[in-house]
Amino acid sequence: MNTKRNIRKQAIIFLMFIGIISLLSDFTHEGARSIYGPYLALIGASAFLVSFTSGLGEFIGQSLRIVTGIIADKTKKYWAMMIIGYAINLLAIPLLMFVDASIWEVAIVLILLERVGKGIRAPAKSALTSFIAPHLGAGKTFALQEMMDQIGAFLGPLFVFLILNLNQGSELDGYRLAFGLLGIFAILTLVILVISKFKYPHPEEFEEQKKFAPLKGNRSFMLYMLAISFIAFGFIDYPFLAYHLETTGNIEAIYIPLLYALAMGVDAISALFFGYLFDKINIKALQISTFIAMLSAPVFFLIDGTVGIIIGIIFWGIGMGAQESILKAVISKSVSKDKRGTAYGIFYTVFGLSWFIGSSIVGALYSISILAIVIFSVVMELLAIILLINFEHHSKNIVDKEKA
Repeated sequence: MNTKRNIRKQAIIFLMFIGIISLLSDFTHEGARSIYGPYLALIGASAFLVSFTSGLGEFIGQSLRIVTGIIADKTKKYWAMMIIGYAINLLAIPLLMFVDASIWEVAIVLILLERVGKGIRAPAKSALTSFIAPHLGAGKTFALQEMMDQIGAFLGPLFVFLILNLNQGSELDGYRLAFGLLGIFAILTLVILVISKFKYPHPEEFEEQKKFAPLKGNRSFMLYMLAISFIAFGFIDYPFLAYHLETTGNIEAIYIPLLYALAMGVDAISALFFGYLFDKINIKALQISTFIAMLSAPVFFLIDGTVGIIIGIIFWGIGMGAQESILKAVISKSVSKDKRGTAYGIFYTVFGLSWFIGSSIVGALYSISILAIVIFSVVMELLAIILLINFEHHSKNIVDKEKA
């Protein structure tokens, strides 16, 4: 009993380390990402290049994960992948303060490198987090990590906003100062990461090896990947919602960042709630959250007035938070620990590619009809729910056969 209690205590401490790393890293890179657009415009990049860099960075960061996940599993060097990934991801940011307008191309490269770093470390980080899930509950484990992520994601842009407003020099000087100061948090993240590695050199030992169906040919896993691809297809990204508000004038532009802050707050609370719910009712928690997220588009786009916008954003935040906590938790309970980095790599790639395709379709439909966007979003989320129900039945049948 004492041993079991001690392992759980160590698992909680380990999760605290991972949570602090998540908070500080999101503080750094989300703070920087909040000003990439105007910074690039100021040093001479065109609107096309700003958009192209953003899209290319996301594509590279997501598609790279299928490779880095396999490498993490093959080598078992989870900490090495984390340190390399975080170093590239975070140290690229303070280097932006040295980029002159005459060499704006270097800024593009550094921004792309920041995404590459995230692609390197993401599967290893999810795998490390999953190893303690048996002791704390998969839903709670990923929910608590997501909450820390969101705290950083909220505070980072706020910190940058304050720096820009307190800056007494030129606008470009303000951006350079912000990037430089974010470097302090980048270094702090790496220091805590190294301390974590030395304190917990083999976190995979938290979890005993269990028998799972092989990843290759695993019908349950393929069903789940198909389900999450439809979730991503139909889930409309916030920048698009903000663009709609800006172009229609349905709400004053000054309130758009406040709506995003509201969404992030709902995201954090939702992650905790649905993470705990997942540990009680399993995949049904994801079915419920997907249904709620499905309501965001019709409410946001079709109900007139501020009330519709706010409720739509709340539904959007609920969907986002549940996705961040539950989607990765399901994998921790479905795939053996020695293949989990690979599974997370596949997950990130499938979800990111589906999100990109879905966003492109929504963008194309915008010039046709708002109703068409709503129908597309609702249909995709409904298909996702049907597939999640199928996944639940298939997984239950496998468990029943193993018990028999």
